Amino acid sequence: MKLLATMASGFEAITKKELQDLGYQVQLENGKAYFEGELADIVNTNLWLRSADRIKIVLKEFTATTFDELFENVKSVSWDNWLPLDAAFPVKGRSVRSQLHSEPDIQSLTKKAIVDKMTTVYHRHGWLPESGPTFQIEIRLVKDHAELTLDTTGESLFKRGYRQEHGGAPLKENFAAALVLLTPWRANDPFCDPTTGSGTIAIEAALIGRNIAPGLQRHFAFEKFPWFDSNLLTNAQEQARTQILPSGDLQIQASDIDGSMIDIAKLNAHQAGVLHDISFKQVAVKDLNITTDNGILIANPPYGKRMQDQKQARNLYQQMGDNFSQLTTWSKYYLSSDLEFEKYYGTKATKRRKLYNGALRTDFFQYWGHPTYKK
Repeated sequence: MKLLATMASGFEAITKKELQDLGYQVQLENGKAYFEGELADIVNTNLWLRSADRIKIVLKEFTATTFDELFENVKSVSWDNWLPLDAAFPVKGRSVRSQLHSEPDIQSLTKKAIVDKMTTVYHRHGWLPESGPTFQIEIRLVKDHAELTLDTTGESLFKRGYRQEHGGAPLKENFAAALVLLTPWRANDPFCDPTTGSGTIAIEAALIGRNIAPGLQRHFAFEKFPWFDSNLLTNAQEQARTQILPSGDLQIQASDIDGSMIDIAKLNAHQAGVLHDISFKQVAVKDLNITTDNGILIANPPYGKRMQDQKQARNLYQQMGDNFSQLTTWSKYYLSSDLEFEKYYGTKATKRRKLYNGALRTDFFQYWGHPTYKK
């Protein structure tokens, strides 16, 4: 099958590297990574990909410049191979720079074509019960090229299953994991998140450091597909558990000025199974004392989106610059939507990477250190 992993814009290279590490050959497009696989690979990628949003099966690709072409191409799919008689199959429609531009019409016509084929195959008269498992279908047209897909994931892969509590607007888990994967951090390096909030960045680092599959605690849409062998998931989960590295060797610090957030972060870390891999501490950025060398620091400080918060946020950036710029052997990474971050931090970044946290543009300001490793 042709399979498709989707991810947030800016993380394509990270997901590609993850897929290659799992043994797949990958073709990249904006927000998409294509690869070939079987049912076991659907399980494997849903279970192991840290930076992706979803895994989809590409059912068909075709050119559609008229609604007749769209209808006939969708109807030509052997839907009874994918959907049982009682399948619930909502359809999402998307159109970008295509002659067929009305997304509601694209959506409804795709649905009608599937119903038409299913009622014929299953000898029904114009209706289907849709009382069974959900098969999310998407039809996406880009420059008249149509791609028809079936989602195998269900709730997005960022829903790992460990987050019990959160405060404010925390980073999605896959976004946090991708930030860690954008750095050269290795499990034997010190790691620090000085504005940890609900702990997501530190927890994702610990999951990476201990080689814990991010999908081990959750369920997937494919589990309810009648043609899916449940043993594939059971076996993959059992194998993943044997690959978890022992606890105790990681040097991960996570701190926050807010003690109630530290309590929440500890709850989440406990649920993720990595509480003993992270040293949590309530301390302000300006008072944080880092004594180790050759580490990686990642911070997602408050953005100060509201005017009254901006001054406070920029004051925090200044404190970060004052405290952390002396850590010359450390590489520091800051996520901020404040494009003037460097001005208040006090130093120009080595590199900036444009990312999107949902619809919000957030730059990843990278300050590369000069580690000194003993031979």
